[in-house]
Amino acid sequence: MQGKVVLVTGANGGLGTYVTRAFLGAGATVIGTSRKIQHSEFDHANFKAVPGELSTADGAKAVIDQALAFGGNIDVLAHTVGGFAGGKSVVDTDDATFQTMLDVNLNSTFYLLRAALPSMRKTGNGRVIAIGSRAALEPGANVGAYSASKAAMGSLIKTVALENQDAGLTANVILPGTMDTAANRKAMPQADFSQWVHPSTVASLMLWLARDAGKDVNAAVIPVYGAA
Repeated sequence: MQGKVVLVTGANGGLGTYVTRAFLGAGATVIGTSRKIQHSEFDHANFKAVPGELSTADGAKAVIDQALAFGGNIDVLAHTVGGFAGGKSVVDTDDATFQTMLDVNLNSTFYLLRAALPSMRKTGNGRVIAIGSRAALEPGANVGAYSASKAAMGSLIKTVALENQDAGLTANVILPGTMDTAANRKAMPQADFSQWVHPSTVASLMLWLARDAGKDVNAAVIPVYGAA
């Protein structure tokens, strides 16, 4: 990954931290964004922190503009931003919850892609790798807003893959099962954590897809469900 510029969204999150470290370890220049992020969180010469809000068109464009100003181009977009809300049936889901899931999981992806793709097409081998959810394909009861937003996001990524083949750009989405993060352990303290997907596994897959070895994988929806 020497000489490559990678934009990691949600870079200091439960998964994003592993993704950021993986790309830095592979020699890439990493631009990490989230609502609140500082350079000191990854004390590395090849890391640049860009705080931003991706759920609005203006916010996403501002992040991309800053990334391009710093890196000159974006070779890889590693999109780990996402949010979860559940516990209510579709009938009982309020407007605010439904809209929040759309903003965090779908709208942020759309605005980010719309801002990033024109410059990424120019690289000739751009990579878009997004994190979806098992629930996008296998929705459960009482998580309707979350599942719907992740399913729509996956469709958007596959569409981008088909629209940009002519520029040598690939776009894929990874669907993890429950991730072994601090937040999930706190939310489900009685669960068997050994059955969950470790973030390093997903980070390694994202890195592989970004490298030359992954160039023939496009418009793929890749399940990573762990032992559960």
